[in-house]
Amino acid sequence: MAGSRAVSDCEPGQVRKEAALSGPTHAPRTNLAGADERRHAQGPASTEGARSAEVETGARARPAGAAGGVPVANNMALPMLSLYRRHRPRTFDQMVGQEPVVRTISNAIELDKVHHAYLFVGSRGTGKTSMAKLLACALNATDGPRTDFSPDDPNCRAIMTGNSLDVVEMDAASNNSVDDIRELRENVALSPMGGARRVYILDEAHMLSTAAWNAFLKTLEEPPSHVVFVLATTEAHRVPATIVDRCHRFDFHRPSLEQIAGVLQRVAGVEEIQIPDAAVGMIARKAAGSFRDALGTLEQLVTYGGTEVALEDVLDNLGVADAELILDAAESFVQRSPRTALLVVARLADSGRDYDQFLRDLAAHLRHLLVVQTLGEVPDSFAVTAQHTDRLAAQSGALSQSDLLRAIDLLAVAIANVKDGSEPRLALEVALLKATQPEADQSLQALMSRIDRLEAALAGNAATATASEATPATPPAAVEPTEPQEAPADGASQAAVSELERAVAPSTTAVAERPPPAAAEQSVPVPVAAGLDLDGLKTLWPSIADVVRERNAMVAALISEGEPVSYDAGSLTIEFPPDAAFMKRKAEGNRELVTEALRSLTGTPMPVIFELGSEPREPRSVRTLGEEELLERLKRDFAAEEVFDDEPDDSKD
Repeated sequence: MAGSRAVSDCEPGQVRKEAALSGPTHAPRTNLAGADERRHAQGPASTEGARSAEVETGARARPAGAAGGVPVANNMALPMLSLYRRHRPRTFDQMVGQEPVVRTISNAIELDKVHHAYLFVGSRGTGKTSMAKLLACALNATDGPRTDFSPDDPNCRAIMTGNSLDVVEMDAASNNSVDDIRELRENVALSPMGGARRVYILDEAHMLSTAAWNAFLKTLEEPPSHVVFVLATTEAHRVPATIVDRCHRFDFHRPSLEQIAGVLQRVAGVEEIQIPDAAVGMIARKAAGSFRDALGTLEQLVTYGGTEVALEDVLDNLGVADAELILDAAESFVQRSPRTALLVVARLADSGRDYDQFLRDLAAHLRHLLVVQTLGEVPDSFAVTAQHTDRLAAQSGALSQSDLLRAIDLLAVAIANVKDGSEPRLALEVALLKATQPEADQSLQALMSRIDRLEAALAGNAATATASEATPATPPAAVEPTEPQEAPADGASQAAVSELERAVAPSTTAVAERPPPAAAEQSVPVPVAAGLDLDGLKTLWPSIADVVRERNAMVAALISEGEPVSYDAGSLTIEFPPDAAFMKRKAEGNRELVTEALRSLTGTPMPVIFELGSEPREPRSVRTLGEEELLERLKRDFAAEEVFDDEPDDSKD
């Protein structure tokens, strides 16, 4: 978004003269953005257009000591345009992050294959309007069309300052009726005033009404040869397909953090603003892919604290959560300490920063930990400051991937609840407490997390017991039974350790009584549920289908047609009828759901094999109860009594 500082200086009188001569009296009547500048440009009596031109061309600041001796550091002290307007790209080379778009449009200009309509699609602040103005400059430059136009060219300067009568900027959000489009259709027939083409820029084009689109369709399809339309929108799905297929579409991508930071540093250098790299990184993340937001934030910080921007100023003005709070909150996940989590929330409340922003920053931090786990290193863009790199690496190694994904899911739910109107602090505290205390969360993910912790701790205790048995020099009296309790596994809370001790105590005693294992046996085998056999799995199979049904009813219906036929070496084989190849294929595609359900009910991870039977399966017969058996069942299960009608008493007649 940021380009060179401005075009070269010129005398104010020259600008006024050019502005006065460039406005013929037969200017078209349009309700378009920039109409005020054109009215000022029609007569020499007005000086507003010249004043804005002086500002746009980058007039120098007054020297230090001016205005009664008050030192002025740079041109920020003068009433000027905003930073993002002063630093718009002035040439194609200054566009950042949109190289494919720049290359395609440049080639079209050089090959004289400029289309009559373009559709620029992208999020806010990615350079759509800037690219449209650069296209207009290239088409209307002196001796053009040309891609190497000079920003000092009078036609280009008029386009950039909004004073050109050949470039019409229309705000489609406020000019979205059929009458506005009818007026535009009347004006497109006018020839260019000073350049080669008339360029119509429709910003927020998706805001046009359906009737306006229909009225605009024929003009867009067959405009005069001197007219080029540029439609800019942030919501391409709201533009009718009949409009899209008549335009050349270009998608403007969000710039990276490095690109936004580079633009901020370049603008800060031009404006003589001193800002630390950590503050630049915070502003870049806060901008969410928008050059305009980043430069607007920088200007706000300069207005607040002067040309020396401090990291504390960024925190105070933007509501960006302090990196220490983010790291401490993640540390509470590592320690599984709800107390630490609540203290972090209290510190956040005392600081007055935004809860919603903290939720988003914490979710982004956990995502960074996942990336660090995958890459094995900390990218430079992740750490706010250099001293945070070690803590990022340590936290990524201490938290498992399942714990990170579960915490991210909890934070996403909290963000959605806040958006729906829930109390932000309550939503944050509930998410942190569930993340630090899986036993307080009744979801299947929390249960799986607790099982993983118990298995890991069990494997660690078994390995410790094995190592102590393999050491003959240690006398039996030196081994204290309570010694392992003093060093719980990393990341486990005291409550989880106590639960683990109760569950593992019998098996630990059994391990001590067994003879030492072979020296080649280094790894702990996968635990197998005691007493688990094929008959038990057949009985359990309907319950497994019920667990799967909670997540995917279709898969549950499919596996209900299968039947366990073999359980060998910890592997379960499910057989489908010979004509159920489709069911088998779908079940294989959702194998993970079945294995998770088996693990949640049996406590044992086991691979599942699906196969087709060789013989047709006999249809399941439904046994009909006889009358006597039905009566016996009713008496036994429902305490029913058999009532007999007595014969009528004839003596009463």
